[in-house]
Amino acid sequence: MIIKDFGNKNNKKIILLHGGGLSWWSWGPIIDILQKKYNVITPIIDGHAEDGENTFISIDDTTNKLITYIDENFNGQIFLLCGLSIGAQIALNILSKRNDICKYSVIESALVKPIKFLKSLLLPMARFSYPLIKQKWYSRLQAKTLFVPTDKMDIYYADSCKMSKQSLSNIILSNGSFKLNSEISNTKAQVLILVGEKEIKIMKQSAIEIHKLIKNSQLEIIADCGHGEISLLRPKEYCRYLYDLIDHK
Repeated sequence: MIIKDFGNKNNKKIILLHGGGLSWWSWGPIIDILQKKYNVITPIIDGHAEDGENTFISIDDTTNKLITYIDENFNGQIFLLCGLSIGAQIALNILSKRNDICKYSVIESALVKPIKFLKSLLLPMARFSYPLIKQKWYSRLQAKTLFVPTDKMDIYYADSCKMSKQSLSNIILSNGSFKLNSEISNTKAQVLILVGEKEIKIMKQSAIEIHKLIKNSQLEIIADCGHGEISLLRPKEYCRYLYDLIDHK
């Protein structure tokens, strides 16, 4: 896990966890906004981009590494923890294991309902199509489905080529089989849950389930928005939601 660090190190700490197939750069415009007031830390999850040589093992493995990092560097507590997709699943897992690890959290597009036919269909298809990730035309199709900004297409392609077949398999398996730990209900963090109106049914069901389990959490279904679109393509809007959470407005 490689750590990117932005802003004044003396300011309050914000950790941003990227989605599967992405990297720290997917938070770029949001980093630009937040680093004026906060110390923004963006880990590169194992198996991704610059950290492609390290195999992604599981959500739980990444969770434990991040908790250790927070313990060793920030005395076990940060100000805000944000995550998108698999990054949001990791964030939820962190909150369930350590109820006082952060004051606020933003969870975007987190799947907490296991996908049917994951091992029998989706995983074999992903393994079969793995060679295609090195084809630019395929990479561009994937980037569009992930709402990667046009100016980041080339870096997305370059980073995709660095991901191993084993990491890809483990990411898909971890993402599609993730279950929310009931201990999440004990978190002391103020949690904002974001999901796009245009996301598939299981994603919206997941957002509602998270909202029910976390007391006093806030749920926002973003109009005319797909999976991850709010942070990737609407950074100013994302930050408005974030600041509203922090300021309790």
